[in-house]
Amino acid sequence: MDTIDYLVIAVYFVGMAGIGIWAMSRVKGQEDFFMGGRSFGKLLQTFAAFGAGTGSSDPINTGRSTFIGGMSGMWSVMFWLFVTPFYWITGVWYRRMRHLTLGDWYVERYESRGLGAAYSVFGVMFFMIYGSMFFSALAKTAEPMIGDTVALFGKHVELQYVLIPVVAVVVVVYGMAGGLAAAYFTDLIQGLCIIGLSVMLVPIGLNRLAENTDLNPEGNSGFQVMHDQLPESFFDVISSSAAEFSLYYLIAIVLANLTGIVVQPHFIATGGGSAKSEFDARVGLVIGNFLKRFCTVGWVLTALIAATLYADVPELINDPDRTWGYASMQLLGPGFRGLMLACLVAALMSSVDAYMIVGAGLIVRNLYVPFVNPHADERQCLWAGRLTGVIVVAGSVIFSLKLYDMLGQLKLTFWFPLVFAAPFWVGMYWRRATSRAAWITVTYCLLFFFIVPYFGPMVFSGLRDHQDLMTRTPHVRTISQELVSKSMLRQMLSAAEAQWKKDKEGLTGEAVTAHEESKPLQISADRILVPGDNGMQELQAEVTRTTTEKITKSTSIYWDKIVPSNPTIQPQVVKTEDLDEFTRREILKYPAGTDFRGQGNLKLNLLLYRPFGLDLGSLSSSTLSALELVPKIVMPFLVMVMFSLITPRNSREGLDRYYVKMKTPANSNPELDRAEIQKSYAEPSRFDHRKLFPGTDLEFQRPRIVDAVGFIISFIVCFGIIGIVLLVAQIGTQG
Repeated sequence: MDTIDYLVIAVYFVGMAGIGIWAMSRVKGQEDFFMGGRSFGKLLQTFAAFGAGTGSSDPINTGRSTFIGGMSGMWSVMFWLFVTPFYWITGVWYRRMRHLTLGDWYVERYESRGLGAAYSVFGVMFFMIYGSMFFSALAKTAEPMIGDTVALFGKHVELQYVLIPVVAVVVVVYGMAGGLAAAYFTDLIQGLCIIGLSVMLVPIGLNRLAENTDLNPEGNSGFQVMHDQLPESFFDVISSSAAEFSLYYLIAIVLANLTGIVVQPHFIATGGGSAKSEFDARVGLVIGNFLKRFCTVGWVLTALIAATLYADVPELINDPDRTWGYASMQLLGPGFRGLMLACLVAALMSSVDAYMIVGAGLIVRNLYVPFVNPHADERQCLWAGRLTGVIVVAGSVIFSLKLYDMLGQLKLTFWFPLVFAAPFWVGMYWRRATSRAAWITVTYCLLFFFIVPYFGPMVFSGLRDHQDLMTRTPHVRTISQELVSKSMLRQMLSAAEAQWKKDKEGLTGEAVTAHEESKPLQISADRILVPGDNGMQELQAEVTRTTTEKITKSTSIYWDKIVPSNPTIQPQVVKTEDLDEFTRREILKYPAGTDFRGQGNLKLNLLLYRPFGLDLGSLSSSTLSALELVPKIVMPFLVMVMFSLITPRNSREGLDRYYVKMKTPANSNPELDRAEIQKSYAEPSRFDHRKLFPGTDLEFQRPRIVDAVGFIISFIVCFGIIGIVLLVAQIGTQG
């Protein structure tokens, strides 16, 4: 990057810090710091929801998946789409809670300070893991733009060890100063930057494709060039063979997200709790998240452009995480590269700032005040919040530098919130849900999700050699004669040239002359000449078929991995079948009697299927991943309901106060709102006429017209976005 790029980034950092200092004057108490005084309208709530839900990892993950497998890569981010309509309902919850943290909700509903404290520990850990993914994504993108290393005090240091701490310091400075108000005002600016990021490269990239005479000698449009160069499978929205997220796995993830999103700690603020009114909360949460879905279309298009223009770039073939950064470096000019990096920084900061403040609220409200300093005044709580926010950001930085694996970090967040999800959902709608059942459910989740899978094999070491637990999916090798696309042709030419140069090293004399005869050549846009088994061979796009071998390694059912006790034993072909005239599939197995040993964690949730006699070994890896999520979603609810039925009820007074408060519409005027709450407390049966199941412990309310209409419209928008993606996939096709 050039000097002007670094200047743009510096100006951006200074501007964000300035907003934090300005917002500091607005902070008078805890509600101002942690909730911005509940003073935000539709605009700021929209960009708060958009910013908190959109991190620097999103365009990077989308770019990576799309570069590898085409448009179906969008599901690495778009799996949240059909969760969005439910936000129209949940936005009201957080406004009516009138709490500063979700930990406060657990304290009130279950009359347990300990449960609130446990949730706060969970929340801070969640923020650290989720935030670390954004830091990793930022560094991955910056590497192609700045370089893998930077000079620091005369030494070359890997970029992530410099960039990530610097950005973290900026986030801490303005977040500590101005609280949630600073976060929201910066989110407005940063949200606009993210939208700019999402569309900036598309017109430039399409124009570059149209002007590229090598790829486009006929003067077609950029979309036509993409269809001409890329395999047609790249334009399949679902079921691309290279996609990392199958349909079954996507469905399981959507269900897991719908179950767990409600207990993600920042939702108490960005989910509607900081809004002026319930309608502002709903509109902001839904529109903010739909904005992200529309931005995803821009990220997919940018990645397709990169897959077309840079199909033969070894740097991207070896590390697709760099797709977005490489495209930015190549397509943008000086100044705009810095702006692009600033936009990615904005995407990170708009998420981490909210996490930091909400995380600080959890520590102060649910740990510091109840257990350390019960008599803390507003000033002490404010300073405690400012100081403890650093813990969240520091933890994110540490996780990022230790893991630096975005896909692994992303998958970890799918099930992490499920630990506290069942007590929330059941407690929201069922009076019979009890404190003891909530504790038992959380304990069950910790045991079955973390403790037993990790420590069980350490305590019972014989489990690793128990051959009944060595079931695995088939080891499959698929050999295809695949038609070569133009982009594949360029990849093959690039690989052949690299190999030719490597083979040339050390040659002298006549050997060099002879080697020149095997130099790869590009004959035309759709024909190349490369060395083959029988001398030089000509390959032509859409005519020549090349042998590709795809190996689907066997997956251990009950362990992270299983290996033969004797490492010299190799799998053998036991079955061969022709799928069509161009595709042959081979099934490989280890010889009968081979002993195996389990490695890694025990997949305890898949063991729950053993009593049903389900042949897990015959299923695909993606289906197994989906099945593993199902017990994590369902079992906590069963545990919660069962133990609620056999443990003592919570106090009638506490339940009456909680449920009538949740039925009392929030008023944007704090004094009028307090008056309405007192009226409801004095008459707990005030809204019983709206119960869907009168005379029962179920607290479902009859939906109002605004509930139903908003929900239906949101679902229509979901299908509209899918329609837009399908339409985009067809632009540039012939006929």
